[in-house]
Amino acid sequence: MIFDSSLHEECGVFGIYGCSNAAELVYYGLHSLQHRGQEACGIVTNDNKNFFIEKGLGLVTEVFNEQKIAKLNGNNAIGHVRYSTAGGGGLENVQPMYFRHHTGNFALAHNGNIVNSNELKKYLENSGSIFQSSSDSEILAHLIKKDKKESNRTIAIANALNMLEGAFSFLILTNDRLYVCRDKYGLRPLSIGKLNGGYVVSSETCAFEVVGAKFIRDVEPGEIVIIDNDGLKSYFYSQYQRHKMCAMEYIYFARPDSDIENTNVHTFRKESGKLLYKQNPIKADIVVGVPDSSLSAAIGFAEASGIPYEMGLIKNKYIGRTFIQPSQKLRERGVKMKLSAVSSIIKNKKVVLIDDSIVRGTTSKRIIKMLKEAGALEVHVYIASPPITSPCFYGVDISTYDELISAHKTVEEVRKIIGADSLTFLNEEKLYEAAKRSELCTACFSGKYPTALYQSFKDANKDGKF
Repeated sequence: MIFDSSLHEECGVFGIYGCSNAAELVYYGLHSLQHRGQEACGIVTNDNKNFFIEKGLGLVTEVFNEQKIAKLNGNNAIGHVRYSTAGGGGLENVQPMYFRHHTGNFALAHNGNIVNSNELKKYLENSGSIFQSSSDSEILAHLIKKDKKESNRTIAIANALNMLEGAFSFLILTNDRLYVCRDKYGLRPLSIGKLNGGYVVSSETCAFEVVGAKFIRDVEPGEIVIIDNDGLKSYFYSQYQRHKMCAMEYIYFARPDSDIENTNVHTFRKESGKLLYKQNPIKADIVVGVPDSSLSAAIGFAEASGIPYEMGLIKNKYIGRTFIQPSQKLRERGVKMKLSAVSSIIKNKKVVLIDDSIVRGTTSKRIIKMLKEAGALEVHVYIASPPITSPCFYGVDISTYDELISAHKTVEEVRKIIGADSLTFLNEEKLYEAAKRSELCTACFSGKYPTALYQSFKDANKDGKF
Protein backbone atom coordinates (compact mmCIF):
# COMPACT_ATOMS: atom_id res chain seq x y z
CA MET A 1 0.00 0.00 0.00
CA ILE A 2 1.09 3.59 -0.56
CA PHE A 3 0.89 3.97 3.18
CA ASP A 4 -0.36 7.40 4.14
CA SER A 5 -0.12 7.63 7.88
CA SER A 6 -3.89 7.76 8.39
CA LEU A 7 -5.04 4.27 7.37
CA HIS A 8 -4.48 1.89 10.25
CA GLU A 9 -5.37 -1.72 10.84
CA GLU A 10 -8.28 -2.76 12.97
CA CYS A 11 -7.84 -5.54 15.54
CA GLY A 12 -7.65 -9.31 15.53
CA VAL A 13 -9.19 -11.95 17.82
CA PHE A 14 -8.18 -15.57 18.31
CA GLY A 15 -9.70 -18.20 20.58
CA ILE A 16 -9.12 -21.81 21.66
CA TYR A 17 -11.52 -24.17 23.39
CA GLY A 18 -10.67 -27.66 24.58
CA CYS A 19 -7.02 -27.87 23.49
CA SER A 20 -3.97 -28.49 25.66
CA ASN A 21 -1.35 -25.72 25.65
CA ALA A 22 -4.09 -23.23 24.78
CA ALA A 23 -1.97 -20.18 25.63
CA GLU A 24 0.83 -21.30 23.35
CA LEU A 25 -1.62 -21.90 20.50
CA VAL A 26 -3.13 -18.44 21.00
CA TYR A 27 0.36 -16.93 20.99
CA TYR A 28 1.04 -18.39 17.55
CA GLY A 29 -2.43 -17.42 16.37
CA LEU A 30 -1.94 -13.81 17.43
CA HIS A 31 1.46 -13.76 15.75
CA SER A 32 -0.30 -14.69 12.49
CA LEU A 33 -2.76 -11.81 13.07
CA GLN A 34 -0.08 -9.26 14.01
CA HIS A 35 -0.75 -7.31 10.79
CA ARG A 36 -4.18 -6.36 12.22
CA GLY A 37 -2.73 -4.47 15.18
CA GLN A 38 0.74 -3.69 16.50
CA GLU A 39 -0.05 -1.44 19.46
CA ALA A 40 -0.92 -4.01 22.12
CA CYS A 41 -1.92 -7.62 22.70
CA GLY A 42 -3.15 -9.95 25.41
CA ILE A 43 -4.16 -13.50 26.30
CA VAL A 44 -6.67 -14.74 28.88
CA THR A 45 -6.93 -18.46 29.70
CA ASN A 46 -8.96 -20.57 32.10
CA ASP A 47 -8.90 -24.12 33.43
CA ASN A 48 -12.70 -24.31 33.90
CA LYS A 49 -12.24 -22.78 37.35
CA ASN A 50 -9.69 -19.95 37.42
CA PHE A 51 -8.74 -17.25 34.92
CA PHE A 52 -5.15 -16.26 34.07
CA ILE A 53 -4.27 -12.99 32.33
CA GLU A 54 -1.24 -11.53 30.57
CA LYS A 55 -1.31 -8.45 28.35
CA GLY A 56 0.72 -5.36 27.52
CA LEU A 57 1.72 -2.72 25.01
CA GLY A 58 3.80 -3.83 22.06
CA LEU A 59 4.08 -6.65 19.55
CA VAL A 60 3.23 -10.25 20.43
CA THR A 61 6.92 -11.18 20.59
CA GLU A 62 7.62 -8.23 22.88
CA VAL A 63 4.77 -8.82 25.35
CA PHE A 64 5.11 -12.60 25.69
CA ASN A 65 7.92 -15.02 26.45
CA GLU A 66 8.09 -18.67 27.52
CA GLN A 67 7.82 -17.84 31.21
CA LYS A 68 4.71 -15.71 30.79
CA ILE A 69 3.02 -18.25 28.55
CA ALA A 70 3.79 -21.06 31.00
CA LYS A 71 1.81 -19.21 33.70
CA LEU A 72 -1.33 -19.13 31.53
CA ASN A 73 -2.92 -22.45 32.52
CA GLY A 74 -5.92 -24.15 31.00
CA ASN A 75 -7.30 -25.61 27.79
CA ASN A 76 -9.42 -22.57 26.93
CA ALA A 77 -8.15 -19.15 25.90
CA ILE A 78 -8.86 -15.98 23.94
CA GLY A 79 -6.38 -13.45 22.61
CA HIS A 80 -6.36 -10.05 20.97
CA VAL A 81 -4.05 -7.82 18.93
CA ARG A 82 -4.97 -4.15 18.94
CA TYR A 83 -4.67 -0.97 17.06
CA SER A 84 -6.66 1.62 18.97
CA THR A 85 -9.85 2.93 17.36
CA ALA A 86 -12.68 4.21 19.55
CA GLY A 87 -11.46 5.08 23.02
CA GLY A 88 -7.81 5.52 22.15
CA GLY A 89 -4.78 3.70 23.50
CA GLY A 90 -3.39 3.02 26.95
CA LEU A 91 -2.95 -0.10 29.03
CA GLU A 92 -6.49 0.07 30.43
CA ASN A 93 -7.83 -0.46 26.90
CA VAL A 94 -5.66 -3.48 26.09
CA GLN A 95 -7.72 -6.61 25.53
CA PRO A 96 -8.95 -9.19 26.34
CA MET A 97 -10.86 -7.50 29.16
CA TYR A 98 -11.65 -9.51 32.29
CA PHE A 99 -14.75 -9.02 34.42
CA ARG A 100 -15.62 -10.40 37.85
CA HIS A 101 -19.26 -11.00 38.72
CA HIS A 102 -21.14 -13.05 41.30
CA THR A 103 -22.95 -14.91 38.51
CA GLY A 104 -19.64 -15.94 36.96
CA ASN A 105 -16.45 -14.28 35.75
CA PHE A 106 -15.72 -13.87 32.06
CA ALA A 107 -13.26 -12.36 29.56
CA LEU A 108 -14.04 -10.53 26.34
CA ALA A 109 -12.19 -9.64 23.11
CA HIS A 110 -13.57 -7.42 20.34
CA ASN A 111 -12.72 -6.48 16.77
CA GLY A 112 -14.68 -3.54 15.33
CA ASN A 113 -16.40 -0.33 16.41
CA ILE A 114 -19.76 0.35 18.08
CA VAL A 115 -21.31 3.44 16.48
CA ASN A 116 -23.93 4.01 19.21
CA SER A 117 -21.30 3.70 21.96
CA ASN A 118 -21.89 7.22 23.36
CA GLU A 119 -25.62 6.67 23.76
CA LEU A 120 -25.11 3.27 25.38
CA LYS A 121 -22.46 4.57 27.78
CA LYS A 122 -24.75 7.35 28.94
CA TYR A 123 -27.58 4.86 29.43
CA LEU A 124 -25.35 2.48 31.40
CA GLU A 125 -23.74 5.19 33.54
CA ASN A 126 -27.17 6.60 34.37
CA SER A 127 -28.09 3.07 35.45
CA GLY A 128 -25.10 2.86 37.79
CA SER A 129 -22.36 1.34 35.64
CA ILE A 130 -18.78 2.51 36.20
CA PHE A 131 -16.44 2.03 33.24
CA GLN A 132 -12.84 0.97 33.82
CA SER A 133 -11.65 1.92 30.33
CA SER A 134 -12.50 4.31 27.50
CA SER A 135 -12.92 1.44 25.03
CA ASP A 136 -16.31 0.81 23.44
CA SER A 137 -15.62 -2.93 23.87
CA GLU A 138 -16.45 -2.74 27.57
CA ILE A 139 -20.04 -1.75 26.78
CA LEU A 140 -21.07 -5.31 25.94
CA ALA A 141 -20.02 -6.62 29.35
CA HIS A 142 -22.12 -4.01 31.14
CA LEU A 143 -25.12 -4.67 28.90
CA ILE A 144 -24.94 -8.40 29.61
CA LYS A 145 -24.89 -7.85 33.36
CA LYS A 146 -27.62 -5.21 33.26
CA ASP A 147 -30.06 -7.83 31.98
CA LYS A 148 -31.22 -8.85 35.47
CA LYS A 149 -34.41 -10.42 34.14
CA GLU A 150 -32.56 -13.02 32.10
CA SER A 151 -30.77 -15.89 33.87
CA ASN A 152 -29.85 -17.68 30.62
CA ARG A 153 -26.47 -16.24 29.65
CA THR A 154 -26.88 -16.95 25.92
CA ILE A 155 -30.12 -14.97 25.81
CA ALA A 156 -28.58 -12.21 27.94
CA ILE A 157 -25.73 -11.94 25.42
CA ALA A 158 -28.21 -11.95 22.54
CA ASN A 159 -30.26 -9.18 24.14
CA ALA A 160 -27.08 -7.15 24.65
CA LEU A 161 -25.89 -7.66 21.06
CA ASN A 162 -29.24 -6.44 19.77
CA MET A 163 -28.59 -3.11 21.47
CA LEU A 164 -25.31 -2.62 19.62
CA GLU A 165 -25.07 -0.86 16.27
CA GLY A 166 -21.92 -1.13 14.20
CA ALA A 167 -19.23 -3.66 13.34
CA PHE A 168 -18.06 -6.36 15.71
CA SER A 169 -16.65 -9.79 16.24
CA PHE A 170 -16.78 -10.73 19.95
CA LEU A 171 -15.21 -13.64 21.80
CA ILE A 172 -16.58 -14.16 25.32
CA LEU A 173 -14.85 -16.76 27.51
CA THR A 174 -16.57 -18.09 30.62
CA ASN A 175 -15.53 -20.94 32.90
CA ASP A 176 -17.16 -23.57 30.73
CA ARG A 177 -17.99 -21.93 27.39
CA LEU A 178 -16.68 -19.82 24.56
CA TYR A 179 -19.27 -17.55 22.94
CA VAL A 180 -18.41 -16.45 19.39
CA CYS A 181 -20.47 -13.49 18.12
CA ARG A 182 -20.63 -11.62 14.83
CA ASP A 183 -22.54 -8.47 13.89
CA LYS A 184 -25.70 -8.84 11.83
CA TYR A 185 -24.24 -6.90 8.89
CA GLY A 186 -21.27 -9.27 8.54
CA LEU A 187 -18.81 -6.38 8.46
CA ARG A 188 -15.95 -8.19 10.18
CA PRO A 189 -14.62 -11.68 9.33
CA LEU A 190 -14.70 -14.53 11.87
CA SER A 191 -14.06 -18.21 11.24
CA ILE A 192 -14.10 -21.50 13.16
CA GLY A 193 -11.65 -24.40 12.86
CA LYS A 194 -11.17 -27.78 14.54
CA LEU A 195 -7.99 -28.95 16.26
CA ASN A 196 -7.32 -32.19 18.18
CA GLY A 197 -10.87 -32.57 19.45
CA GLY A 198 -11.09 -28.88 20.33
CA TYR A 199 -11.99 -25.72 18.44
CA VAL A 200 -10.21 -22.64 17.16
CA VAL A 201 -11.74 -19.25 16.31
CA SER A 202 -9.92 -16.54 14.38
CA SER A 203 -10.44 -13.21 12.63
CA GLU A 204 -8.62 -14.73 9.65
CA THR A 205 -8.15 -18.27 8.40
CA CYS A 206 -4.39 -17.71 7.89
CA ALA A 207 -3.95 -18.28 11.63
CA PHE A 208 -5.40 -21.81 11.37
CA GLU A 209 -2.47 -22.98 9.29
CA VAL A 210 0.19 -22.15 11.88
CA VAL A 211 -1.57 -24.03 14.70
CA GLY A 212 -2.58 -26.96 12.50
CA ALA A 213 -6.34 -26.37 12.68
CA LYS A 214 -8.78 -27.38 9.94
CA PHE A 215 -11.28 -24.78 8.76
CA ILE A 216 -14.92 -25.73 9.45
CA ARG A 217 -16.97 -22.67 8.55
CA ASP A 218 -17.45 -18.94 8.92
CA VAL A 219 -19.57 -17.51 11.72
CA GLU A 220 -22.70 -16.16 10.07
CA PRO A 221 -23.87 -12.55 10.44
CA GLY A 222 -26.16 -12.21 13.46
CA GLU A 223 -25.00 -15.53 14.89
CA ILE A 224 -23.75 -16.62 18.32
CA VAL A 225 -21.81 -19.89 18.23
CA ILE A 226 -21.57 -21.51 21.66
CA ILE A 227 -18.58 -23.83 22.10
CA ASP A 228 -18.43 -26.14 25.12
CA ASN A 229 -17.62 -29.75 25.98
CA ASP A 230 -20.62 -30.88 23.93
CA GLY A 231 -19.33 -29.22 20.75
CA LEU A 232 -20.89 -26.38 18.75
CA LYS A 233 -24.34 -24.88 19.14
CA SER A 234 -25.77 -22.09 17.01
CA TYR A 235 -28.08 -19.27 18.11
CA PHE A 236 -29.18 -16.40 15.89
CA TYR A 237 -29.78 -13.22 17.89
CA SER A 238 -31.00 -11.32 14.82
CA GLN A 239 -33.07 -12.32 11.81
CA TYR A 240 -31.80 -9.26 9.94
CA GLN A 241 -28.72 -10.67 8.25
CA ARG A 242 -26.56 -9.13 5.56
CA HIS A 243 -23.18 -10.04 4.11
CA LYS A 244 -21.68 -6.54 3.94
CA MET A 245 -18.07 -7.59 4.44
CA CYS A 246 -15.72 -4.60 4.61
CA ALA A 247 -14.19 -4.26 1.14
CA MET A 248 -10.90 -3.14 2.71
CA GLU A 249 -10.52 -6.60 4.25
CA TYR A 250 -10.04 -7.92 0.72
CA ILE A 251 -8.18 -4.87 -0.59
CA TYR A 252 -5.69 -4.34 2.21
CA PHE A 253 -6.23 -5.61 5.76
CA ALA A 254 -6.34 -9.39 5.45
CA ARG A 255 -3.30 -11.51 4.71
CA PRO A 256 -3.19 -12.88 1.14
CA ASP A 257 -3.27 -16.46 2.43
CA SER A 258 -6.59 -15.90 4.23
CA ASP A 259 -9.97 -16.94 2.83
CA ILE A 260 -12.82 -14.56 3.61
CA GLU A 261 -16.31 -15.94 3.05
CA ASN A 262 -15.13 -18.49 0.45
CA THR A 263 -12.89 -16.06 -1.44
CA ASN A 264 -9.11 -16.17 -1.19
CA VAL A 265 -7.63 -12.72 -0.57
CA HIS A 266 -4.69 -13.20 -2.97
CA THR A 267 -7.09 -14.38 -5.69
CA PHE A 268 -9.28 -11.30 -5.15
CA ARG A 269 -6.33 -8.91 -5.37
CA LYS A 270 -4.90 -10.62 -8.43
CA GLU A 271 -8.27 -10.39 -10.16
CA SER A 272 -8.47 -6.70 -9.18
CA GLY A 273 -5.18 -6.13 -10.96
CA LYS A 274 -6.47 -7.82 -14.10
CA LEU A 275 -9.63 -5.72 -14.02
CA LEU A 276 -7.56 -2.55 -13.58
CA TYR A 277 -5.77 -3.22 -16.84
CA LYS A 278 -8.99 -4.08 -18.68
CA GLN A 279 -10.54 -0.87 -17.37
CA ASN A 280 -7.69 1.30 -18.67
CA PRO A 281 -5.13 -0.46 -20.91
CA ILE A 282 -1.66 1.07 -21.18
CA LYS A 283 1.67 0.47 -22.89
CA ALA A 284 4.64 0.51 -20.54
CA ASP A 285 7.94 -1.25 -19.86
CA ILE A 286 7.46 -2.74 -16.39
CA VAL A 287 4.84 -3.25 -13.67
CA VAL A 288 5.91 -2.53 -10.08
CA GLY A 289 3.84 -3.24 -6.96
CA VAL A 290 4.20 -1.42 -3.66
CA PRO A 291 5.11 -4.05 -1.03
CA ASP A 292 3.41 -5.96 0.42
CA SER A 293 -0.37 -5.82 0.00
CA SER A 294 -0.25 -4.60 -3.61
CA LEU A 295 1.96 -7.32 -5.03
CA SER A 296 -0.94 -9.65 -5.83
CA ALA A 297 -2.71 -6.91 -7.81
CA ALA A 298 0.55 -6.10 -9.62
CA ILE A 299 0.93 -9.75 -10.65
CA GLY A 300 -2.63 -9.75 -11.99
CA PHE A 301 -2.05 -6.51 -13.92
CA ALA A 302 1.15 -7.93 -15.44
CA GLU A 303 -0.59 -11.14 -16.48
CA ALA A 304 -3.48 -9.30 -18.12
CA SER A 305 -1.29 -6.74 -19.89
CA GLY A 306 1.71 -8.85 -20.83
CA ILE A 307 3.94 -6.14 -19.31
CA PRO A 308 6.75 -7.73 -17.26
CA TYR A 309 6.40 -7.63 -13.48
CA GLU A 310 9.56 -6.42 -11.74
CA MET A 311 10.60 -5.84 -8.13
CA GLY A 312 11.35 -2.18 -8.61
CA LEU A 313 10.65 -1.36 -4.96
CA ILE A 314 12.26 -3.24 -2.09
CA LYS A 315 10.87 -3.17 1.43
CA ASN A 316 13.12 -3.21 4.47
CA LYS A 317 11.30 -5.76 6.60
CA TYR A 318 13.08 -4.67 9.76
CA ILE A 319 11.50 -1.23 9.79
CA GLY A 320 8.20 -0.74 11.60
CA ARG A 321 5.17 0.74 9.90
CA THR A 322 5.53 4.46 9.24
CA PHE A 323 2.32 5.43 11.04
CA ILE A 324 3.68 4.38 14.46
CA GLN A 325 6.33 7.11 14.35
CA PRO A 326 5.62 9.87 16.90
CA SER A 327 5.83 12.85 14.56
CA GLN A 328 5.10 13.63 10.93
CA LYS A 329 8.76 14.44 10.30
CA LEU A 330 9.83 11.01 11.54
CA ARG A 331 7.02 9.36 9.55
CA GLU A 332 8.35 11.02 6.39
CA ARG A 333 11.87 9.83 7.13
CA GLY A 334 10.44 6.40 7.85
CA VAL A 335 9.13 6.15 4.28
CA LYS A 336 12.68 6.38 2.91
CA MET A 337 13.91 3.85 5.46
CA LYS A 338 11.10 1.48 4.61
CA LEU A 339 11.22 1.45 0.80
CA SER A 340 13.98 1.81 -1.73
CA ALA A 341 13.86 1.92 -5.52
CA VAL A 342 16.07 -0.42 -7.57
CA SER A 343 17.72 1.98 -10.01
CA SER A 344 19.07 -0.71 -12.34
CA ILE A 345 15.50 -1.95 -12.90
CA ILE A 346 13.72 1.42 -12.95
CA LYS A 347 16.15 3.52 -15.02
CA ASN A 348 14.87 4.62 -18.44
CA LYS A 349 11.62 2.68 -17.99
CA LYS A 350 7.96 3.64 -18.27
CA VAL A 351 6.66 2.28 -14.97
CA VAL A 352 3.17 1.16 -14.02
CA LEU A 353 2.99 1.51 -10.24
CA ILE A 354 0.26 -0.63 -8.63
CA ASP A 355 -1.12 0.10 -5.18
CA ASP A 356 -4.26 -0.74 -3.26
CA SER A 357 -5.38 2.73 -2.10
CA ILE A 358 -4.45 6.34 -1.50
CA VAL A 359 -5.42 8.11 1.71
CA ARG A 360 -3.63 11.44 2.13
CA GLY A 361 -1.34 11.26 -0.88
CA THR A 362 1.80 12.41 0.94
CA THR A 363 3.55 9.03 0.86
CA SER A 364 2.36 8.40 -2.69
CA LYS A 365 4.08 11.58 -3.75
CA ARG A 366 7.37 10.55 -2.15
CA ILE A 367 7.36 7.09 -3.73
CA ILE A 368 6.71 8.52 -7.19
CA LYS A 369 9.49 11.04 -6.64
CA MET A 370 11.76 8.21 -5.51
CA LEU A 371 11.06 6.25 -8.70
CA LYS A 372 11.74 9.26 -10.92
CA GLU A 373 14.95 10.01 -9.05
CA ALA A 374 15.92 6.40 -9.76
CA GLY A 375 15.56 7.16 -13.47
CA ALA A 376 11.96 6.27 -14.34
CA LEU A 377 10.87 8.05 -17.52
CA GLU A 378 7.18 7.94 -16.54
CA VAL A 379 5.20 6.68 -13.55
CA HIS A 380 1.60 5.68 -14.19
CA VAL A 381 -0.27 4.93 -10.95
CA TYR A 382 -3.04 2.33 -10.87
CA ILE A 383 -5.01 1.94 -7.64
CA ALA A 384 -6.79 -1.39 -7.05
CA SER A 385 -9.74 0.28 -5.31
CA PRO A 386 -11.98 3.32 -5.84
CA PRO A 387 -11.04 6.71 -4.34
CA ILE A 388 -11.56 6.83 -0.56
CA THR A 389 -13.95 9.75 -0.16
CA SER A 390 -15.71 9.11 3.15
CA PRO A 391 -14.70 8.30 6.74
CA CYS A 392 -15.01 4.80 8.18
CA PHE A 393 -16.82 4.40 11.51
CA TYR A 394 -16.44 0.63 11.77
CA GLY A 395 -12.90 0.17 13.05
CA VAL A 396 -10.63 1.58 10.35
CA ASP A 397 -8.90 4.70 11.57
CA ILE A 398 -9.98 7.15 8.85
CA SER A 399 -12.58 9.11 10.75
CA THR A 400 -12.48 12.61 9.24
CA TYR A 401 -12.87 14.00 5.74
CA ASP A 402 -9.77 16.14 6.23
CA GLU A 403 -7.62 12.99 6.21
CA LEU A 404 -8.82 11.94 2.76
CA ILE A 405 -7.31 13.60 -0.30
CA SER A 406 -10.02 12.22 -2.61
CA ALA A 407 -12.79 13.64 -0.42
CA HIS A 408 -12.15 17.13 -1.74
CA LYS A 409 -10.00 16.62 -4.87
CA THR A 410 -10.77 15.27 -8.33
CA VAL A 411 -8.73 12.40 -9.76
CA GLU A 412 -6.87 14.86 -11.95
CA GLU A 413 -6.11 17.11 -8.98
CA VAL A 414 -4.82 14.12 -7.00
CA ARG A 415 -2.66 13.09 -9.96
CA LYS A 416 -1.02 16.51 -10.09
CA ILE A 417 -0.43 16.58 -6.33
CA ILE A 418 1.29 13.18 -6.20
CA GLY A 419 3.26 13.82 -9.40
CA ALA A 420 2.04 10.83 -11.42
CA ASP A 421 1.96 10.86 -15.21
CA SER A 422 -1.49 9.26 -15.02
CA LEU A 423 -3.76 8.00 -12.27
CA THR A 424 -6.44 5.31 -12.49
CA PHE A 425 -8.72 4.03 -9.71
CA LEU A 426 -10.62 0.75 -9.96
CA ASN A 427 -14.36 1.20 -10.45
CA GLU A 428 -16.55 0.21 -7.51
CA GLU A 429 -18.46 -2.31 -9.62
CA LYS A 430 -15.18 -4.13 -10.27
CA LEU A 431 -14.78 -4.82 -6.55
CA TYR A 432 -17.91 -6.95 -6.63
CA GLU A 433 -16.70 -8.63 -9.81
CA ALA A 434 -13.32 -9.45 -8.26
CA ALA A 435 -14.93 -10.83 -5.10
CA LYS A 436 -17.65 -12.66 -7.06
CA ARG A 437 -20.28 -11.41 -4.63
CA SER A 438 -23.21 -9.00 -4.64
CA GLU A 439 -22.77 -7.48 -1.16
CA LEU A 440 -19.84 -5.54 0.32
CA CYS A 441 -19.44 -2.54 2.60
CA THR A 442 -18.05 0.16 0.34
CA ALA A 443 -18.96 3.09 2.59
CA CYS A 444 -15.47 4.62 2.46
CA PHE A 445 -15.82 4.84 -1.34
CA SER A 446 -19.51 5.64 -1.73
CA GLY A 447 -20.53 7.29 1.56
CA LYS A 448 -23.41 4.79 1.80
CA TYR A 449 -23.21 3.26 5.28
CA PRO A 450 -24.88 -0.10 5.98
CA THR A 451 -25.77 0.82 9.57
CA ALA A 452 -27.38 3.82 11.22
CA LEU A 453 -24.84 6.43 12.28
CA TYR A 454 -25.46 8.25 15.53
CA GLN A 455 -24.86 11.99 15.54
CA SER A 456 -22.87 12.03 18.78
CA PHE A 457 -20.53 9.38 17.34
CA LYS A 458 -20.05 11.31 14.09
CA ASP A 459 -19.44 14.54 16.01
CA ALA A 460 -16.85 12.86 18.25
CA ASN A 461 -15.00 11.53 15.19
CA LYS A 462 -15.24 14.91 13.50
CA ASP A 463 -13.62 16.50 16.54
CA GLY A 464 -10.81 13.94 16.51
CA LYS A 465 -11.77 12.37 19.84
CA PHE A 466 -11.62 8.83 18.45
